[in-house]
Amino acid sequence: MSNQTQTGKVVPGRYLARTKPATRRFSGRLPSGFVWVLPLLLLVGLVFNLPLLMTAASSLVDQKTGAFTLGNFEQVAASKVYLPVVWRTIRIALVVSFACALIGYPLAYWMTRLSRRGQTVALAIIVTSFWVSILVRTYAWIVILGNSGIVNRFLMASGLTETPVEFLYNELGVAIGMINVLLPFMLLPLFAAMLQVDPRLRQIAFTMGASSFQFFWRVFFPLTLPALGATFILISILSLGFYITPAILGGGKVPLIANMLDILINQFPRWNLAAAISLVLLVLTVGLFVVYQHLRRVE
Repeated sequence: MSNQTQTGKVVPGRYLARTKPATRRFSGRLPSGFVWVLPLLLLVGLVFNLPLLMTAASSLVDQKTGAFTLGNFEQVAASKVYLPVVWRTIRIALVVSFACALIGYPLAYWMTRLSRRGQTVALAIIVTSFWVSILVRTYAWIVILGNSGIVNRFLMASGLTETPVEFLYNELGVAIGMINVLLPFMLLPLFAAMLQVDPRLRQIAFTMGASSFQFFWRVFFPLTLPALGATFILISILSLGFYITPAILGGGKVPLIANMLDILINQFPRWNLAAAISLVLLVLTVGLFVVYQHLRRVE
């Protein structure tokens, strides 16, 4: 459109004046939907944020004198009981995350190569696992991996071992149970991310002479790597707060942070120390969540 009048003369700046965006001024009024969201904000603040603030405040208070102190954190750092439990929790969380990645990524990739009906069946099997209680699934591993369980009876009957293998009541048993629970949380996001890869890229790669391995390693894997990293962080976050599986499959011999907090709160009245450990776990979880959100944006 030209900046001309009906007489054909150009009017400088007339078009620009019409298209100049109007400046918005703050009217001092709240958004129209804020009234409906306000009760939810108050509920979240009272139920979620307020307990967190109270926990953080308790971690800075001496249980005997009630004075401000950093002794609770110093006790956690110097203790030969609490700090090893924290490191054990981090170590098992990393092991579980790596195991879920090694198992989940090939399975998710295999699911993308299935037909539409095959993908539906596979997704139905994965989703069905959420319908079974974690407690029931955890006790099922005792039947499978116990000294008189299915696996040990098979190993002893086949002559591979003369005595039962100790699968349970150690870090191996805890890791197996956690992998079983958390694997669907790795599979579903990875499968969804892999479906977003344009299938025409495969045809283009084959047209240019690439093999299937070259396409996977140089095209498909780099495109899905951010999703793999994000789900890895997600599994790590979920692993840090596990309670039921370590309590049952660990037999009290492999306590994690959640189990230690239960002991400090319910068996020993060390609430301030438990608050300090909880704050350490919260800071670690928030740090991992920040990394997770960054990877989601990259994806």
